[in-house]
Amino acid sequence: MPVMKKYKTWNVGRTYLLPPSPNNWLPEGHLVYFLLDLLTELDLSAIEDAVQAKDHRGTPPHPPAMMVLLLLYGYCVGVFSSRKLEKATYEDIGFRVLAGDLHPDHTRISEFRRIHLEDLRELFLQVLKLCQKAGLVKLGHVAFDGTKMPANASKHKAMSYKRMLEDELRLKKEIEELLKRAEETDGVEDARYGEGNRGDELPEELQRRETRLAKIQEAKAKLKEEAKQARALALQEQAERARERSEKHDDPTERKRAATIAEKKEAEAKEMRGDDNDDPPTFTTPDGLPMHRPKTKTDGTPDDKAQRNFTDPESRIMESGGTFVQGYNCQAGVDEEHQIIVSQAVSNQSPDNGNLPVMMAQTVDNCEQAPDAASADAGFWLPGVTDVAEQLGIDLYISTARRKHGTAQEPVPDGPPADDADERERMRHKLLTEEGREIYARRKVIVEPVFGQIKEAQGFRHFYLRGLAKVSGEWSLVCTCHNLLKLFRATIKARELAHIAA
Repeated sequence: MPVMKKYKTWNVGRTYLLPPSPNNWLPEGHLVYFLLDLLTELDLSAIEDAVQAKDHRGTPPHPPAMMVLLLLYGYCVGVFSSRKLEKATYEDIGFRVLAGDLHPDHTRISEFRRIHLEDLRELFLQVLKLCQKAGLVKLGHVAFDGTKMPANASKHKAMSYKRMLEDELRLKKEIEELLKRAEETDGVEDARYGEGNRGDELPEELQRRETRLAKIQEAKAKLKEEAKQARALALQEQAERARERSEKHDDPTERKRAATIAEKKEAEAKEMRGDDNDDPPTFTTPDGLPMHRPKTKTDGTPDDKAQRNFTDPESRIMESGGTFVQGYNCQAGVDEEHQIIVSQAVSNQSPDNGNLPVMMAQTVDNCEQAPDAASADAGFWLPGVTDVAEQLGIDLYISTARRKHGTAQEPVPDGPPADDADERERMRHKLLTEEGREIYARRKVIVEPVFGQIKEAQGFRHFYLRGLAKVSGEWSLVCTCHNLLKLFRATIKARELAHIAA
């Protein structure tokens, strides 16, 4: 008779003589314990003060520190939904230990994130400082890039201005026909059944069309106003360029002509704005990045292809990897040493040009020091960007044109650039040098893996909040958790090395 294998004891109804400690539920060096230890390093006074300022009556709130760590841990391990976070406090050991066996309702989690989103953004800088203190930021080479991240909205919920006009006319006709049919039906039914008896089908059908018409008219009105302001800004920029020519051109006749054009454009811009405000409209994010401007006609009305999304009006359709997504353009500056994100921001403008000056300045402000070198691809090129880098004390390496795959690399130049070379030609010459090739070649391996880590390791592939302000806060939270994970792994590695040395 064969010998039967013995199994380990399995007793789902096991009882304990002494209650088990949550500190024994997770292995030593777990991310949860790291976050709990991190509390002593984080300044959460702004959130604490906001909570304390509320009426003290009613149900006691959950500890703000616990709620912050719950969100941070969730964004680190790929749990972003408030409902999934609530569920995890019951079913996931890590979340249970972190929450101290408290179970905040998903509405409380969502409300906490919404109310304190701006204060949560401040954690990015705090964690960055901790990374600097740990020696993870060297500022030898910072690479900049952007990635398109889908919004919490479908691109099928976007509508062009031309389609809005067409649907508006169609719905108006359909509503008129339904009203006419309703009157005819009411007359027949009143004659047959008496007054007060009617069917519900036609009014419901009419209500659906009226609701859709109202939404389209609202979106159209906002798109028209946005286009009007975009046209006013374009006219103002034309006026400024003409004003500059009127002051610097060598030909007196051309200076006079440019001055006339400047006055004309300024008057047109003021008329387009439709108010007495002399300040031109701005299309920039709170972080200073350029925002999307809808295409307009010369009269300030939207171009036929100008679009607006009904679910998230501030998101835009963008090309990403050969496909189109309804989303936002997320920016990041990454330090080479340990791939720590040193600057981050979000725009709803698809192209990256215009973002680099802001991102470089934010890097210097955040780190209180300029990186030795910085790199960016051709999408970031903008006339004057090298002057900004020079003022900030950054040695910039930025491609001036995209090179097709498979094309031969140009030869290394023999001497310095020509004396009459313009800004683009000087940068192109710089990137062809041995040093320029070596530094620029590092760009991809510095910044692009970070986006892969965020999307694949952290599992953040689309935004859960809507609107540029909330999306910016959520991206800041994502970048904060990316740096937290880098800091956590560096801490674990340092402990292991210390243990070996001992």
